[in-house]
Amino acid sequence: MIKKILKITIILFLVLLGAAFAAPFIFKGKIMAIAKNEINKKLNAKVDFKDIDLSFFRHFPKVAVAVSGLQVTGVGEFEGDTLVSAKNIDAAIYLMSVIKGSDFTIYSFNIDEPRIHAIVHKNGSANWSITKPDTSTASGQTSTAKLYKLNLQSYSIKNGFIKYDNQAGNMSSEITNLNHEGSGDFTADNFTLKTKTAADAVSFNYGGIPYLTKTKTNIDADIDIDNKSNKYSFKTDKVQVNDLKLNTAGFFQLVNDSEYNMNISYNAPSIEFKDILSLIPVIYQKDFASVKTSGQAVFNGFVKGTYSNTQIPAYNLNLDIKNGFFQYPDLPKPVKNILLSVKVDNPDGITDHTIVNIPNGHIEIDNEPFDFRLLLKNPVSDMFIDAAAKGKLDLSKVAQLVKLENGTRLSGLLNADVSVKGAVSAIQKKEYENFNAAGTVNLDNFFYASKDYPSGVKLNTILASFNPKNVTLSNLAGQYMGTNFTADAVIDNLLPYVLKNKSLSGVVNVKADKMNLDDWMGTSAAPASTTSTATASGKAPVSSAPFAVPANLDLKVNAGVNTVHYDKLDLNNLVGSLVLKDETVSLNNVKSNALDGTIEMNGSYSTKESKKKPDITLTYDVTGLDVEKTFTAFNTVQKLMPIGQFISGKLSSHLTMKGKLGENMMPDLGSLTGNGNLLLIEGFLKKFAPLEKLASTLNVSGLESISIKDIKNYIEFANGKVMVKPFTVKVKDIAMEIGGMHGFDQSIDYIINMKVPRALMGDKGNAFVNSLVSQVNSKGVPVKVGDVVNLKVHMGGTISNPSIQTDLKQAGSSLADDLKKQAVVFARAKIDSSKTAVTSAVKDTVASLKKQALKSAGDELKKQLLGNKDTTQQKGTEDNKKKAIESAKGLIDNLNPFKKKKSAADTSKQQ
Repeated sequence: MIKKILKITIILFLVLLGAAFAAPFIFKGKIMAIAKNEINKKLNAKVDFKDIDLSFFRHFPKVAVAVSGLQVTGVGEFEGDTLVSAKNIDAAIYLMSVIKGSDFTIYSFNIDEPRIHAIVHKNGSANWSITKPDTSTASGQTSTAKLYKLNLQSYSIKNGFIKYDNQAGNMSSEITNLNHEGSGDFTADNFTLKTKTAADAVSFNYGGIPYLTKTKTNIDADIDIDNKSNKYSFKTDKVQVNDLKLNTAGFFQLVNDSEYNMNISYNAPSIEFKDILSLIPVIYQKDFASVKTSGQAVFNGFVKGTYSNTQIPAYNLNLDIKNGFFQYPDLPKPVKNILLSVKVDNPDGITDHTIVNIPNGHIEIDNEPFDFRLLLKNPVSDMFIDAAAKGKLDLSKVAQLVKLENGTRLSGLLNADVSVKGAVSAIQKKEYENFNAAGTVNLDNFFYASKDYPSGVKLNTILASFNPKNVTLSNLAGQYMGTNFTADAVIDNLLPYVLKNKSLSGVVNVKADKMNLDDWMGTSAAPASTTSTATASGKAPVSSAPFAVPANLDLKVNAGVNTVHYDKLDLNNLVGSLVLKDETVSLNNVKSNALDGTIEMNGSYSTKESKKKPDITLTYDVTGLDVEKTFTAFNTVQKLMPIGQFISGKLSSHLTMKGKLGENMMPDLGSLTGNGNLLLIEGFLKKFAPLEKLASTLNVSGLESISIKDIKNYIEFANGKVMVKPFTVKVKDIAMEIGGMHGFDQSIDYIINMKVPRALMGDKGNAFVNSLVSQVNSKGVPVKVGDVVNLKVHMGGTISNPSIQTDLKQAGSSLADDLKKQAVVFARAKIDSSKTAVTSAVKDTVASLKKQALKSAGDELKKQLLGNKDTTQQKGTEDNKKKAIESAKGLIDNLNPFKKKKSAADTSKQQ
């Protein structure tokens, strides 16, 4: 009996144990389906995860549910932006709720390596507003049961990363390696949440001012939570930012999804200067514990009021430092007599009412004083600035004061005596009499080298002179990457550029002896061994992203360089100008000697529409270039004129084209369209497979290698196809009319009308002609061939593997008629290219209209923040509507297939 009971018990235990192991697999599919379906039904976002794992042992007696590879990605306005991702989320759930398949009761959860990127656009929309409204209650239907219930006792976050980017509020924050844990009875209406928080690096920027920069932060706080009012109150003295310890108290309250109330104060009533010094990253990260310091400091402030899409709370920050001193024990020079008073005050949350005041700042480096002050008011409506700086700074002594990164060298003597006072709008309105600016900044014998600039940057001298209108840079001379240069410049709008992000305008004149752009751009060819290793590993070489032209520049650069080397091209006596404006670099009258000839270029490079695939335009005139060298130097020429590799001689050309560059900064050949002409002044063609095959077919050895002169043809290209318009040439008494098309893929499709004297053809060639005559006569068409044979040759295949078809040319047929089929193919290629352009135009116009609408919303938000009312609001709205209608009308006109367009003949007549 006992044995029987024991046997049954063992069997039951084994069955239960087996069920415990099997259950995760039995319920896994059900839970994954429920989770993905329910989440995506309730959210305006794309939610996905790799796997769900269930275990009855990890949190026994509760069920452990783990979700791995979670991704929450935005849609619509935030398409492609990842809001949340997490390596793993582990939760403890009540067993019976798993069996029932609904109302999951969660007791704890832990998140491993979450990455959160919270974004608020300038129009106030936030990427975390992704919950769909509950329509069941509104329609009178009974709401379904909630997917989960909270009986939370604890939670934790490990190695988290949080980035907050509020474009509307000009505020951003970043937290790296966040570790946080909390415990409390979340089921109660009122309870105390015990929390511990640590982060390796916290940065906070508001209004362009960095309040925290990569600071190490620790916070231990007990938070009193009122679930009914969503209010969180706290008071703690266990807040540490690097070495700065703070007391803080107050509350934070959630009013709704986009509005929060807060009243938070912080205070460090009695601290040493060293605690404040720890907030400077370059000092804190280099043997900070051994730094000798003295001096006192006071630091306090508050944040109080409402935060929403249209409002920010009031805030205040006070910092006072007296008799500051610090010195690294293994460096000879101290920094002493540091005096600094900083006050940042915003009394009501209106950004324009912010005042930044630094009434006095003083620092002494090796007994040399440096003094400065700053007053900043009305930062939005009409920024007022009153600032000055005066003193000398020997940069070579910086390394004796502060530990720099390995390989960093710095020297030079800076002498400054400059002051500015007035409203920035006076400069923008060119009312220079209402703005005071005076003084100079002089830098002599400057040198800087680091791991990023191992060869160093050297400035022999530079003098900056300030006046209300502009800043004049003179006597600038230096060396960089083996280039010796001199320059001068007149810069306008400097303060609006620095303080208000307005366009920086001016003229810069530069002269240099030589430039190796391979070194400047980091594109020098890798050694053979390195290249082969990369290829063997299957990894493509790393290429830098295209250079993004800044949006707020309006600069003209006049340049002259004796020699420029880039890839396989050497330019001499380069002169011309560059204009940087509207996210575009324009080349104006750039001339140089190269490839045994002369080059003149005009064009543009723009990242306004796309930062990854810049738009380019180019018009060039070249005269007397060596064909072989030109073919080797330009990959575009290799595609447009593949025959160039078989020609030795001189070339002149005029060409206009437009298209895009790829992410590797090389032309996207499929996007190129254009036209032009090619004039072969004098040359010699040999080893050209199509010509060799024709010579073999006709048995005319003189065609295998030929001397050519004054051949001019016109080309047009689009979508990877090059149309060569008919041109004539005479070689060894053989008259030829040539035309057709080739592709960037080396395919060829040409027709040649030839007049070949029979005397030039041997027995084999004449036999071939007689065979053609017999074939035609056999079809009932009488043909007689005289001393000159009229042949039509069709060349197909590829340049390296051509095919030849030869027929007797019929009387009255013309090459233009023969090329009609190719013209249709090319026209289709242009249509395909136009479709791409039209699609791009649609996207650009829609984006422009959207941007215009967002700007209007942003302007209205700004007015609300400033407390101003715009009496012209209605007129502005009507103007915006009118602009939108005009933009849409222009788009429709451009897309209209029946709209009359100028023909080439019309254009030529006008010209």
